[in-house]
Amino acid sequence: MENQNKQHGTVIAIITMMFLYAMISFVTNLAAPIGVVWKNQPEIGGSNLLGMMGNFMNFFAYLFMGIPAGKLLTKIGYKKTALLGIGVGFVGVLIQFLSGFPTGMTGFYVYLLGAFISGFSVCLLNTVVNPMLNLLGGGGNRGNQLNLIGGTLNSLSGTLTPMFVGALIGTVTSSTKMADVNLVLYIALAVFAAAFIALSFIPIQDPEMGKTTADTVFEHSPWSFRHFVLGVIAIFVYVGVEVGIPGTLNFYISDTSDKGAGLMANAAAIGGFVAGTYWLLMLVGRFVAGFIADKISSRTMMLTNTSVAVIFILIAMFTPKDVTTTMPLFTGSSFAMTTVPMSALFLVLCGLCTSIMWASIFNLATEGLGKYTAQASGIFMMMVVGGGVLPLIQNYIADNAGYMISYIVPLIAIAYMFFYALVGSKNINKDIPVD
Repeated sequence: MENQNKQHGTVIAIITMMFLYAMISFVTNLAAPIGVVWKNQPEIGGSNLLGMMGNFMNFFAYLFMGIPAGKLLTKIGYKKTALLGIGVGFVGVLIQFLSGFPTGMTGFYVYLLGAFISGFSVCLLNTVVNPMLNLLGGGGNRGNQLNLIGGTLNSLSGTLTPMFVGALIGTVTSSTKMADVNLVLYIALAVFAAAFIALSFIPIQDPEMGKTTADTVFEHSPWSFRHFVLGVIAIFVYVGVEVGIPGTLNFYISDTSDKGAGLMANAAAIGGFVAGTYWLLMLVGRFVAGFIADKISSRTMMLTNTSVAVIFILIAMFTPKDVTTTMPLFTGSSFAMTTVPMSALFLVLCGLCTSIMWASIFNLATEGLGKYTAQASGIFMMMVVGGGVLPLIQNYIADNAGYMISYIVPLIAIAYMFFYALVGSKNINKDIPVD
């Protein structure tokens, strides 16, 4: 009977972590479509750089919260850390809602504060979910499988969020205000409140984590391993690529000026649908990878996917925007073939390529680290800040040189990841004791 209750509790805990996995993507992917509204405000003047600032603040929070979140986890446990993350997320979304009331740039600054606080939330939830699912699965293949399933739900949420927001907003003009997205924020607040109440009543017992090494002085650190150092850079640029490709594409499709794609009717909605399709393909990629990961090495998957992604981006960059194609997009009530620039199709296909990169880089970079792996995980969480930095650089280039030229940023980043898989991931420091 006791064993049966334990299994029941484990199932409940797994389902809860899966839900939190989806919430992480929901909060993160609110930034780009809401950024479309802000960039079209008269005070911002259509600046893609400023439109992406909410996304930047969301990821910038990881730089401050990555390591403290890990320490918090060991001090107060998984459930309390998750509850804290949900509570902080509620506050962050509430502040974003309140940003619609002040006029001018004051409201924009309030929005950025809300996005920054929301970043603390997703960092805390990320810190809980990944190790919790691995531990609930008993580590090894089962633990990895649970994280892949969680990643699939994360991608599903990422798929639906920009589509949902785009459908509610429709076409964005200079007269569109934050009040027009209040329904989205009401729903977000309700989700956080419901999640907090539900998790409060769910019994989750912290798995045995073993003794932490906080009081142990190691002779070396993860930084002593070259393949880890290069892997940290790879994770930094990867998150920037994952966010920058669909985020900038959303801006491009939503921009009805000569500089943008030029789609007039429901441009913001179509931009959200196109970006959502990118996340949908990430979902497909992760789902498929869950079946083949035990047969194909992380290095081989990285080399293949980065090579294909480079080709896709080059085609997108050099294809004129008047060359169009049709692709199936969810229009708010059904799927319909929608005309988009050919370049948008190839950028969306990059979602298949980026789907496996986080897990593959993490696997390659932590190979052979032994007792230094826990510290390495905290450093990796900090490097998620790349999801704010690279898109900001990309959209600065988009403002000054054009949208397609700005894709030189993810192109260079993906080329680095190819180098990492080919050469940089080899552990040349095997003489360092890790037991």
